[in-house]
Amino acid sequence: MNRLPLIVITGPTASGKTARAVALAREIDAEIISADSRQLYRGMDLGTGKDLEEYGDVPYHLIDICDAGYKYNLFEYLRDYQLAYDDIRSRGKNVILCGGTGLYVESVLKGIALPPVPQNDELRASLADKSLEELTEILKRYKTLRNNSDIDTCKRAIRAIEIATYYHENPSLKVMTEPHPIEDAVVIGVNIDREARRQRITSRLQARIDAGMIDEVRRLVDSGVDPEDLIYYGLEYKFVTKHVIGELTQQEMFELLEIAIHQFAKRQMTWFRGMEKRGFPIHWLDYDLPHEEFMAQCLALINEAKRG
Repeated sequence: MNRLPLIVITGPTASGKTARAVALAREIDAEIISADSRQLYRGMDLGTGKDLEEYGDVPYHLIDICDAGYKYNLFEYLRDYQLAYDDIRSRGKNVILCGGTGLYVESVLKGIALPPVPQNDELRASLADKSLEELTEILKRYKTLRNNSDIDTCKRAIRAIEIATYYHENPSLKVMTEPHPIEDAVVIGVNIDREARRQRITSRLQARIDAGMIDEVRRLVDSGVDPEDLIYYGLEYKFVTKHVIGELTQQEMFELLEIAIHQFAKRQMTWFRGMEKRGFPIHWLDYDLPHEEFMAQCLALINEAKRG
């Protein structure tokens, strides 16, 4: 089954997509490129659910490529994705993109290429004293490629304005940033009903705490990573860090984090539904399908795409 189209395995957190992607990779001689915005960071293992033992002998890419505390962005992801993709293809292997960061998955499928945007110190100085509300209003004046729903700090808003300003002042970049959608990609979603997802999220969270997730965050802080940088990553690192620095009790941490992960899973599903409306069909397969049936359906979808 050599030279297959790009295959995407996606779905909400706790759906078991990594195990499915690994099994499919063995079946079709593929390597996996991660589409998870937090598994990029070294030392952030339990909180991001890397579960590296699941990969076994299947090579993976874009995991553990940055130091904790670094703020990786979409431009860097698309650049690194393309490098990994070209490398895998050059060795005659197939490619599976696996992860639940919808922005990464959809940007790859759109075929977007983003130019690097240099830091504008003069602009940053002029915005330094403005509130988040004022910065958000400024950002609304620009039409940008990004989804602005995650602009929840002044630092993020200023960077978004910096990017939008650069594109506005360099109109020749418009051709480069025009989408060139991948026509033959096969996108498979791992579907899990809400109640099963909730149960798996809760039991997985307890298992990660039992495995030492609090100690993992404490080690990162002790090694010199600024707690604010960990809080920036959200979810496990936001709430566990707040517990480690004394802002939350362990019980408060667990309860607030459990709610936040459930809300995150709902937002993921909203994004995937939006992708389908924007022209990227997702073939949903149930998370609890027997292994042989799941594989058979994946291979049927892939063969159909090859013929078509």
